[in-house]
Amino acid sequence: MTSPGRRLRLIAVTACPTGIAHTYMAAEKLVQAAEALGHEMKVETQGSIGAENVLSDNDVRRADGVIIAADKDVDPARFAGKRVLTVGVAEGIHHPEQLIERVLDAPVYAPAGGGGAVRGAEQAPGRGGRARAVVYRALMNGVSYMIPFVVVGGLLIAVSLALGGQPRPDGGLVIPADSFWKHVNDIGAIGFTLMVPVLSGYIAYAIADRPALAPGMVGGWIANTGALYGSKSGAGFLGAIVTGFLAGYLVLWIKKIRVPRFVRPIMPIIVIPVVTTSALGLFFVYVLGRPIAWLFEHLTAWLGGLTGTSAALLGAVLGLMIAFDMGGPVNKTAFLFGAGLVSTNPHVMGMCAAAIPVPPLGQGLATLLRRGFYTGQEREAGLAALFMGFFGITEGAIPFAAARPARVIPANMAGGAVAGAVAGLASVADRVPHGGPIVALLGAVDAVAMFFVAIGVGAVATAIVTVMLLGVGGARPVGRGPARPATAPVTRRGPSAPPEVLSGHLTERTVRPELAAGSKEDAIRELAGLLAASGAVRDTEELIRAVRAREEVGTTGLGEEIAVPHAKTSAVTAPVVAFGRSPQGIEWGSMDGTRARLVFMIAVPDGDAADEHLRILAKLAQRLLDPDFRERLLAAADVEAILRVLTEVH
Repeated sequence: MTSPGRRLRLIAVTACPTGIAHTYMAAEKLVQAAEALGHEMKVETQGSIGAENVLSDNDVRRADGVIIAADKDVDPARFAGKRVLTVGVAEGIHHPEQLIERVLDAPVYAPAGGGGAVRGAEQAPGRGGRARAVVYRALMNGVSYMIPFVVVGGLLIAVSLALGGQPRPDGGLVIPADSFWKHVNDIGAIGFTLMVPVLSGYIAYAIADRPALAPGMVGGWIANTGALYGSKSGAGFLGAIVTGFLAGYLVLWIKKIRVPRFVRPIMPIIVIPVVTTSALGLFFVYVLGRPIAWLFEHLTAWLGGLTGTSAALLGAVLGLMIAFDMGGPVNKTAFLFGAGLVSTNPHVMGMCAAAIPVPPLGQGLATLLRRGFYTGQEREAGLAALFMGFFGITEGAIPFAAARPARVIPANMAGGAVAGAVAGLASVADRVPHGGPIVALLGAVDAVAMFFVAIGVGAVATAIVTVMLLGVGGARPVGRGPARPATAPVTRRGPSAPPEVLSGHLTERTVRPELAAGSKEDAIRELAGLLAASGAVRDTEELIRAVRAREEVGTTGLGEEIAVPHAKTSAVTAPVVAFGRSPQGIEWGSMDGTRARLVFMIAVPDGDAADEHLRILAKLAQRLLDPDFRERLLAAADVEAILRVLTEVH
């Protein structure tokens, strides 16, 4: 129990599975309760928009106790030596005073067996949906850390070639060894070299935390260094994805092994990294590496047998290979095959040169055509990819392929095949072992006009196929403005038009002043029907199933006559919000026993990246804690009046 009159310094972490409402309401309640009891409280929220109000080392050092109110994994390692009380997020909403009273009686946290994440009481780790979410989150974590290396490496290489390259008599481009731009080029090459280990390392980190970082990075380096396992080409980013997941799950498995108490402190910093790195590295060198080397050799021999076939067929095959793994063994086989024939048959290199820039140009073009399918970081990477594509740097498309391999790689291959086939039909010749528009501008290409036609047609094909596959395959627009589906309602402008609410995610079409539903199930169906009217719902029944599944994890009845059913699901194509009022109230299983009179349904695309709409929804959850705000929302006379009250959420 807390001592009467003593002012405590407390810290907390709140998190829920979807990170939309409970996370922020629990944080607000804990802060309010601490202030009322005369204590100091700082709360870190781990919601869909990422960690906010992050606890510093000084905050942790000064804290008298730690409250983790979470229904998802939270890493407690930084709280070692502190009293840590772990509960479900609903406890933070409904019983914040009790948690503050109990925290000083909580056990002191001490890492065991290499640490691990604290799990919330209401988690369901065995579900297939959660397993898929973990895989997706890990992959996106690796991609997000890799993108800066791709951009830095690619742009420095491109700039050094543009400003420091000197034409050779045969039409090639070379940077003098003693020039300033050679050093810039070398720095860019280092960035490119690091991007693959970084991808692997941060995939592993997302799965098993810090002990997996070193094994993942070393494994990624090994995968990308073909000389270690007898291959002329490394496995590239595809190999890095494999090593990242292998490292992460291997570390998780080792963490479960029971070890003597005296060994536990050194498990995460010595035993786990050393054992995992050694096992993974040797496994790749002796087991996975051999098939890669075999593939490289046999692809080269197979291509040699195609030289007698039609130019269009050979060009299409080379284009498919160039675009497949963007630096991996398949790509390198095609490139080295063409480069080896530069002096005797430059038309083969011409086919390769046309296909080389297609993946980055096509993916960059796709981010311009359908900006709504991409995060802000991806749109920036798209502009960089366009620049890299001009200089024939295929790796500029890797971030997109790594994030969505099942959709992006086929699109890249389609465009590469088209570019290679057109170049073959037009007898395009390239006399230097490089590709992209830059080689044509330097005079190394014959049939220049058709060379640009081949690149342009291939890039457009890649962009169109990418957009089609993203739309059909379940990709979701993220953010606002142009990303909104064509069928979504447009907010009216003019003196009598209702104001834009929640950045347009809630409109007059998704508001019902009086719900007809008398039960939770009927209310979910009624509100899902409202969301369907927005034009952003692909599958209403799937949306209903996703909301039900969230309710099974824990009720979204927040108390105070509020319910916020919500879900992340591919059933919606953009963030949408519906609101309904129930005069008699609906039984929602709230812990304070109140019936829900104010019901918001929130649906966001599954796997959606952190964006402004989630910040707004977080603010909505916090605003609902204000009794005056709730009263005005209940008293609003009609839809327009309701919308005007909700404009207070910024």
